[in-house]
Order: sequence, then structure tokens, then C-alpha cells
Amino acid sequence: MYGIGIMSGTSLDGIDTVLIKITGFGTSTQLEVIDYNEYPLNKELVKRIKKACSLKHSHSDLICSLNFELGYVFTDAVKTLLKKANFPLEKVDYIASHGQTIFHIPEDKKSLCRSTLQIGEAAILAYQLQTTVISNFRVMDMAAGGQGAPLVPYSEYILYSQPHKNRVLQNIGGIGNLTFLNGSLDIDDIFAFDTGPGNMMINEACHLLYNIPYDDHGQIAKQGEIIPSLLDELMNHPYMQKIPPKSTGREDFGEFFVKNLLQKYAHCKKEDIITTFTMFTAKSIAFHYQRDILSKYSLDDVIIGGGGSHNDTLIQFIKDELSPIPVYTQDEIGYSSDAKEAIAFAILGNETLNHHPSNVKSSTGAKRYVILGQITPKPF
Repeated sequence: MYGIGIMSGTSLDGIDTVLIKITGFGTSTQLEVIDYNEYPLNKELVKRIKKACSLKHSHSDLICSLNFELGYVFTDAVKTLLKKANFPLEKVDYIASHGQTIFHIPEDKKSLCRSTLQIGEAAILAYQLQTTVISNFRVMDMAAGGQGAPLVPYSEYILYSQPHKNRVLQNIGGIGNLTFLNGSLDIDDIFAFDTGPGNMMINEACHLLYNIPYDDHGQIAKQGEIIPSLLDELMNHPYMQKIPPKSTGREDFGEFFVKNLLQKYAHCKKEDIITTFTMFTAKSIAFHYQRDILSKYSLDDVIIGGGGSHNDTLIQFIKDELSPIPVYTQDEIGYSSDAKEAIAFAILGNETLNHHPSNVKSSTGAKRYVILGQITPKPF
């Protein structure tokens, strides 16, 4: 069976699409990556998505429109992938789309109910591409009492578990998240949670201070120095003290949060702010390893994926913080760092079609294992 995974993350640096060949499901899954592509988001669309995510500036007609607009953009991203792979559309059996997160409320807040919203209308994809689409993966886990995140751990369990080897898969997208794989190979022994910001704060600061989308290979961060008072303030963020399972997003570490910090530390050098934000990502990861993993388990290695794996300064900071534990990128062990989350949702889509649960309840806090995703059938 041939499937396509689509991931548009909180970093808003593009739409990841991957074409896979997949057989079986659960622990019998066999997967081959045929091709991967990153489809760019234009600046105006990114601006409107950020507006839709903003508590201050969002409005319902914008979200309503973006839901359909992103459906068409995701469609174009799939067509571009298939053209690159020289692969016929009619051979695609399904598309699994994570959608674009607009807001995520992992816990009840006063008058607000635990909930999550990802947009990018599945019906548009199904109609335009004439295939089955699986979407809205997070909501069933939340219905079962979980936080709806992280969901990538199931795919990591399938692809990276090894007997008698304790390892962590660290993803660094807009948000950082880890998956601890116990060498017992028991899914109930897995745990996963968000470690805090990944690229999100760095990218936002690069946009506001330099008018560039990100710190290419960490070159800016490499030139600056740590601002101790800023790093201390960041490490005292309330999210750091929460105990897993837990998840976070743009609502905690997004544009509003970064703008306030930039105003407060406007007297500091721009490169020093980027360096400090980069170190915060590294230290937030290391903090959670020390408190939540190394206090209980030994650790054989750490494998880093996601866009942050290309930030050489960030990777060096993480290696320094975790020394002497071996730290690798997914590319170094023969897998694509960029395609990681798109592959994850392609796997989750296959599980859904096989009526097989694919949440990891020890990671999300769900009361039971459930089948994720909503199926929009091929329309004709």
C-alpha cells in the first residue's frame, strides 16, 4: 500500500510531505520511504496563520477561511511531491494529514475545556486528489482523557525500538519533544512529552530582529554570548516545573511571549538574544532528561530529528549538556530528520485504516488505547 504523510508544524517553516510504501501494521509494519519534499509557505499565508493563532488578533471568519485555503495548499504540496517522485496519483491509497495547529489547550483552564484545533480541510484533499484522507488525529486521544500530544511516539516505537537498549528520540520542530524507548519493547514502558520550545522562539526572534526566517545552521547563535538573567528567567518558566505527561505550543512560547522578552531585553545585543534562546532549548531538553529520565534509568543514546537537527550550534549545546551520553542526528544513523513527523502521521494513518489503536497512553495521559484519526473516504 502507498501512503502520503503531511505535516505542517508550529514552526511554520514549510509543509513536509513524504511518500511511503507500507505493509502490515503494529509491530509487523514494514516501511520504505520513496520520496520526501518540503513545500514552502508564502509569507502572507504564514502571517495570516499567526494571526489566527493569536488571542488578541484572531477572528472566526479568518479561521473558517484558512481551513479551506490550507486544504488547497496541502493539495498542491502533495501534487508537488508526486511530480518530484514521478509517482502516479492513482496509485496513492491514502493521505494522512496532521493539519495546521491553531490552538491547543491540554488542560481545562477556568471556563475553557481541554481541546485542540488543527485545520486544513480533509474534504478538499479527498476531492481534489480522489483518495482516502485521514485527519484530526489528536481529538480521539483527548476524548479518552489524554492531552492529544505527543503522537509521534507510536511511530518511534515501531521504527526505533531495540531490545535491551534505552534510547531517547528527541524531536526539535517548533516545539521540542522526547520519546523514551525502554529496551523491554513493552509499549506501556514508553513515555513521551514536550520539553518546551524547539525552534519556535529562535525563529520568531530571527524574524523580528533580523527579518530572516531562522538561524541558518546556528551561525548567529555561534557569534553571541549567553545573557544569564534572560536564561534564568526562561528556565523558571512555569512549564518547566510541570510533571509529565504534558504538552505545550505557540500559546506558551509563541510570538506574544517572544515580543515581550525582546522589549524587556532591548538593551542587549541581538546575537546574544539568539544565543540565549538557543541555549534555552538545549537546557530545557537537558533539564527534563536529568529530572525525568536519568534519575530512574540509564540511557544508551539520544537521536535528534526535526529541523533543529540542522542547527549546528544547538546540537553542540545539547551534546555539551548531555555529555557523556552519545548524541546523534537521525541523518547520521541513516534516516531523514526532516521527514520524521510526516512519516509518523503516514504510519498513524495506516494504523487507522487497519482499525488499530496508535496512541501511547503513558505519553498523552489517555485512559485507554484508542484508534486515532477521522476518515474522509474517496468521494467518487
